[in-house]
Amino acid sequence: MNHTREEKVKQLRIIEIDRMIRSGSYPNASRLKAHFEVSRATIMRDIEFLRDRYNAPLEYDPMQNGYYYTDPTFFVQSVMLSEAEVFSVSVIQPLLEQYKNTPLEAAMKNIFSKLTDMLPKEVSMDTTFIGKDITFISDPLPKIEDETFTTVFKAMRTKQTISFAYRALNRSEYSQHRANPYHVLCQKGNWYMLAYDYNRNKITTFSLARFKDISIEENTFSIPKDFTPRNYIDSSFGVWTTEAEPVKIELLFAKEINTYILERNWHETQELRQNEDGTVYLSFMSNQMQETLHWVMHFGSAVKVLNPPGLAEDVRKEAEKILKNFQ
Repeated sequence: MNHTREEKVKQLRIIEIDRMIRSGSYPNASRLKAHFEVSRATIMRDIEFLRDRYNAPLEYDPMQNGYYYTDPTFFVQSVMLSEAEVFSVSVIQPLLEQYKNTPLEAAMKNIFSKLTDMLPKEVSMDTTFIGKDITFISDPLPKIEDETFTTVFKAMRTKQTISFAYRALNRSEYSQHRANPYHVLCQKGNWYMLAYDYNRNKITTFSLARFKDISIEENTFSIPKDFTPRNYIDSSFGVWTTEAEPVKIELLFAKEINTYILERNWHETQELRQNEDGTVYLSFMSNQMQETLHWVMHFGSAVKVLNPPGLAEDVRKEAEKILKNFQ
């Protein structure tokens, strides 16, 4: 503990010595000793540390009776990271794999490399242990064409209409669309665009992975003042475009998975409690019936829909379809 504290104090002293030298005040050992209230031997070790570890172009000017840099552009990179912070930086790069379906992957890795290059030489990060000690599992993600990604963002910035071919989830062919892109959102690595669709004359959600042959038109547009993404999606639960009012969804989970349900924050409006028999009650407000249906189904027989009746009926119908596939 004391050794770690001494190293931090030393690092802070080195940064201050560097600042004093760059200020052109030509500090010498006597001035530095008095300033920091340390011994002359400590100051001389700091001077050697600057030369040896930072390769500082440090020289003593007898006429000025103090130290200066022969290269006036030199400075100590004053970034201090704790062990926990170094670890956090180390795990960023593997996490970028979640974005390998978009041009963001290369851009973010480039930014990450530039940031690590800015770190001082004292900070060494051995990330080799990350690969064998930590595993990152992400959902299988669809490929998004670079042209689609960059064109959508450019059109949003310039407020221009785009035209593109789009393959809907339940279609085998592409159809032509014109749209004004208002907003882009990412749900678990999947990228979507909220846009005014001229074909349907309403705001629609498009998956960027289903685009092809995209282009920007000369036509410009303005986003309505009353537009807000929250009116069309549930930021906690789904991206299905709907103008339906949120309803109270009530679920009852089996006691066999009660810990799994209780330890998570499923929705910003949730009410969560464990019953005396070990079952768990969960309720939240949402208008994302389709997303909720898919989410409920993956719990199988461990969940029961209490409300709304329409959702319970949709689960029953979906279960019947699944059963038919195995008859």
